[in-house]
Amino acid sequence: MSRAGAPRASILLPCRDAEPFLDACIESLAAQSEPRFEVLALDDGSSDGTGPLLRAWAARDPRVRLVDPDGSGIVAALRRLSGEARSPILARMDADDIARPGRLAVQLRLLSRQPGIAACGTGVRYFPRPGRGSGYRRYEGWINGLTEPAAVERDLFVECPIAHPTLMVRRDAFEAVGGYSDAGGPEDYDLILRLSAAGCRMTNVPRILHQWRLGPHRLSERSERYSPDAFRCLKIAHLADGRIPAGRPLVIWGAGKVGKAFARAWLERGGSAGRVRPVEAFVDLDPRKIGQRIHGAVVLHPEDLPAFGAPARPYTLLAVGTPGARREIREALRALGFREIEDYRAVA
Repeated sequence: MSRAGAPRASILLPCRDAEPFLDACIESLAAQSEPRFEVLALDDGSSDGTGPLLRAWAARDPRVRLVDPDGSGIVAALRRLSGEARSPILARMDADDIARPGRLAVQLRLLSRQPGIAACGTGVRYFPRPGRGSGYRRYEGWINGLTEPAAVERDLFVECPIAHPTLMVRRDAFEAVGGYSDAGGPEDYDLILRLSAAGCRMTNVPRILHQWRLGPHRLSERSERYSPDAFRCLKIAHLADGRIPAGRPLVIWGAGKVGKAFARAWLERGGSAGRVRPVEAFVDLDPRKIGQRIHGAVVLHPEDLPAFGAPARPYTLLAVGTPGARREIREALRALGFREIEDYRAVA
């Protein structure tokens, strides 16, 4: 198939000190079964041989276009790259990762066949393999299970439901929400949350098409931008912006470490913005906690939740960290007649 003509996808590839991995990354893109794409590559202040490698690739393959930086940092790089794109479809790639050969073709086919989907990711596999029981393994299994738009929306506030280096998004939807924004936290999650708030439907291809490299070199391992606190603050900002129905008592299910941390961030950071209501109760199964007060809010037994705050039904945020607990709480809430998203959301 000819490589000539307008690209079907513009791949945004910011690079910084990526010399050890860059050849394998671009080789995986060059080997795609869909050849009609452009790789927009930007060297964001590397101190190794990233720049010469990129220039060599651009000389070898005309689909690789080099873009000069305008500012520094990941958000500035992504904004610069997206502004140079020639395709109506934008795709992401990290310079240390490997795309499997069918990735672009499968994602483009999904967007072509489902015009109501604004963005999609793919299943991922971490390498080198993390140990059993690690958070990476849990995240991998979780994100690989979000293969329907309803599942992505359901778990939207648990974590970022689309792996950023697998993202493919329609440019019109991307531009309608302002593209990448620097709110001081995870720029990928912020984009996904804004797309959802605008009514965009998103999903993941039910195939593992991306190999996601682990290591201390990763920006997510080194920057406070991707800390748990930064994720909590971003969730709170978006939840407070019209995601919780007005006039209903706010309850947090989870009086343990995760629930307390979320409530603390909600009260401190959300309250400082003047846009959130107080937490009026917690819910927990531990009989030792029932009746206690956390941040001034009483801890309830689950059976007491439906009547709390009557006649208004309480709106419940699930903030738990124990594996399997989220599923059990959802089952309990459904048994009490609560509807997900309308009456409750998982936030951890």
